[in-house]
Amino acid sequence: MGFHIPAKNNVRLRDLIGRIQEDAELVQLWKCANINAVDRSGINDHGEIHIRIASNAALRILRLLVQGGVEPSVVKNYGLQNDDAEVIVVLAACLHDIGIAVHRHDHERYSVLLAYPKARQLLSGIYEEPALTVLAAETMHAVVAHNAKETCLTVEAGVLKVADALDMSQGRSRIPFEAGAVNIHSISAQAVEKVDIEQGDERPVRIVITLGNSAGIYQVDELLRHKLQNSSIANYVEVVARIEGEMERRIVESYKL
Repeated sequence: MGFHIPAKNNVRLRDLIGRIQEDAELVQLWKCANINAVDRSGINDHGEIHIRIASNAALRILRLLVQGGVEPSVVKNYGLQNDDAEVIVVLAACLHDIGIAVHRHDHERYSVLLAYPKARQLLSGIYEEPALTVLAAETMHAVVAHNAKETCLTVEAGVLKVADALDMSQGRSRIPFEAGAVNIHSISAQAVEKVDIEQGDERPVRIVITLGNSAGIYQVDELLRHKLQNSSIANYVEVVARIEGEMERRIVESYKL
């Protein structure tokens, strides 16, 4: 699939993206996960499109954090580079939902079981030991910690947790809801028109969520708030929800997390 992730000057990330694009097993795991999610469970997309959105969002958030002076955990704890943190968040984004190919329930842990050997395979040759094991382990932590209730022990894990939640525009909510159902989940999901990740004024990252109507606040409260508050990057991110109307563009009661 066309991945379209801006590797910039990160040679290792560019090599990883090339390997991911050519990995038939991983691509099929995304498809299997999506069949279990959409076709068999009747919930929203968890396939290739979600992977692409989450990967780009994670990379964007991490780069803004680094630009704002936040040190990635793999740099702080292992003396590696910011480029290596980029590899971790992109790889974790690509592997975080493959466990749905086994089952939606507890999929984070199934993802880890499938993802560890796949991560080592994809990273082998790009990294040598001991960095290879460090990168694989840090990636697994981010994968398992994308669960809203799981504690993030690294900056990179917090980045993935928040990025995962941001795939919410045009009905693509990460809150599972039955396709065709009319309830607060589906109505609020349709109210989210777009999500922008920007450089903040007071904090390194600003997430701007544009809503068609105020029902979309439910998505922000029930999904993003919970994930952000239980992430490792809550102090570095501000969230603004706005209503885009025909006559005006206004902040909804200056809504911020």
